[in-house]
Amino acid sequence: MAYLRILDSRGNKIPIAAQSAFEGARTGRRLGSWMTSTSGINSLISGSISSLRSRSRDLRRNNPLADGGVDSFVSDLIGTGISPSWQLKDQELKKATQELWSDWTEEADYAGTCDFYGLQSLVSQALIESGEALVRIRPQPVKSGLSVPLQLQVLEGDHLDENYSATLSNGNSIRMGIEFDGDGKRAAYHLWPEHPGESYGFSKSMTRVRVPAKEICHIYRPTRPGQIRGTSWLASVIVKLHEFDQYDDAELVRKKGAAMFGGFITEPPGSTENTLSFGNPEETDSSNRDIVPLEPGLFQKLPPGMSVTFSQPADVGGNYERWVKQQLRSIARGIGTTYEKITGDLTEVNYSSIRAGLLAFQRFCKQIQLQTLAFQLCRPIAHSFLDMAVLSGALAISDYARNKRAYRRIKWRPDSFPWVDPVKDQTADQSAVRNGFKSRAQVVAERGGDIEELDAEIERDNERADGLGLVFDSDPRRTAKSGLSQAIETAAVTNAEDN
Repeated sequence: MAYLRILDSRGNKIPIAAQSAFEGARTGRRLGSWMTSTSGINSLISGSISSLRSRSRDLRRNNPLADGGVDSFVSDLIGTGISPSWQLKDQELKKATQELWSDWTEEADYAGTCDFYGLQSLVSQALIESGEALVRIRPQPVKSGLSVPLQLQVLEGDHLDENYSATLSNGNSIRMGIEFDGDGKRAAYHLWPEHPGESYGFSKSMTRVRVPAKEICHIYRPTRPGQIRGTSWLASVIVKLHEFDQYDDAELVRKKGAAMFGGFITEPPGSTENTLSFGNPEETDSSNRDIVPLEPGLFQKLPPGMSVTFSQPADVGGNYERWVKQQLRSIARGIGTTYEKITGDLTEVNYSSIRAGLLAFQRFCKQIQLQTLAFQLCRPIAHSFLDMAVLSGALAISDYARNKRAYRRIKWRPDSFPWVDPVKDQTADQSAVRNGFKSRAQVVAERGGDIEELDAEIERDNERADGLGLVFDSDPRRTAKSGLSQAIETAAVTNAEDN
């Protein structure tokens, strides 16, 4: 038996046992044409990021599946916003900080088109479509009149030139527009002041602006260790989306042609165009031949020798719908969402299947919300917000400089995901709290709320109801057997005092 001689990079023969250790590493007939690369992730990205970005944007503009899929994904990631809950022992300071944050969110956008939570949606769209987004933290003058003199400018990844790499005299190095110090830490970003794709404002003589890394939030989802730039989340399905769209258009044209019920007139040998003595030609084709329209209710007698053949476009058969669904499921999986969300088709789901699919998808969303958006975007912005609030005097915290860590403890609260049957889930949470497996604070946090704010609202509601002598069956203090008589007595005393 003859064996294929395989050599390693130094020209040494690889033992037969090592050659066959993993089937996926063999170079035989089945895998010999599989071209792979051992390049580092950043080398791969630098040569592909621009094409991936432009093609993803083209799909977003012109492909309804990509457009709807991105919008649906963003709505699940952000909803009405990922909001902070400061973990402060001083309740008065916490209330003042939360109120100041609420005021500032409406002033956060440097462009003045969104509030802070709208910027979160804008960043998320760029994250999915282009693979990354940049947010520049821009301190403003105290006299600007802002509640906190700080604003945010969202930039696309195009501002960061992936072709710009250099070694600086101070020992720092620039890779794909990002400057790293001698320890490999990010020191600065070298940004185009205008978008390089705009027809106005940008010129080849324009110079890049060096912005310190502490003033830039670079939001992207790394998929390999050492990755410094992000790639479009549509990357694995760009070709499939493009070709599926072409196929779907071709099928639409075929259906349109079949619906037109066209035909072809065959003339006898030796005839000329002048022999066409029937119908009313209204147009001509590219060869200047008459086109005779088919009129309803018409029985036309043809001249001797002429015949008509009607077009019969081939049908794709009964597997078209099944095949389309399989392609769409593959596309949805590649983007990271579900088939039902990308298409809106719920014809084949039931409660159990839709719940199982949503649980996996929501777990993925929470991973992005907390590990990417909250950590890379919300956290550094909240820190800058606190710094500027204290420096400007908007917040009075005497020991802030010494205890920054204590004042920066924040829990980020994404919107909760609504369920198909909320009663079952609420009953499950109620049972978990009663059995000691969960706390009320945990349940409220999972639903996007803050337990302290909720309890304060309940307390205000109870005080108002007690003051008015109102009893609701939703108040267990009043509707329980031990509390019902007390509620009646309290209401009677209140009425007597009023009279």
